[in-house]
Amino acid sequence: MIVGIMILDLFSENTHSLKEKRHIVSSLKEKLCNRFNISLIESDYQDLWQKIQIAIAIVSNSKKMCDRTFNQIENFVFSNYSIQLINLKKEYF
Repeated sequence: MIVGIMILDLFSENTHSLKEKRHIVSSLKEKLCNRFNISLIESDYQDLWQKIQIAIAIVSNSKKMCDRTFNQIENFVFSNYSIQLINLKKEYF
């Protein structure tokens, strides 16, 4: 069994308040969890209105399956939301 963790640091240029940021994070969380059956939290930058950090966890049978799901998540996020990637970190246990 493999546990994969992906941490995304994101920047939302068009966000002008914490309320707008919360809407984006809520939408991301709902859509990603429903579509990919993952666990997701907003792990940092809760008080900043343009920076978002989300941590995603996956449990799978193989690292290859985790990587495939992580790539699908990245593609989904960047094709459906107007946000930029600052940093991406993946770990496997």
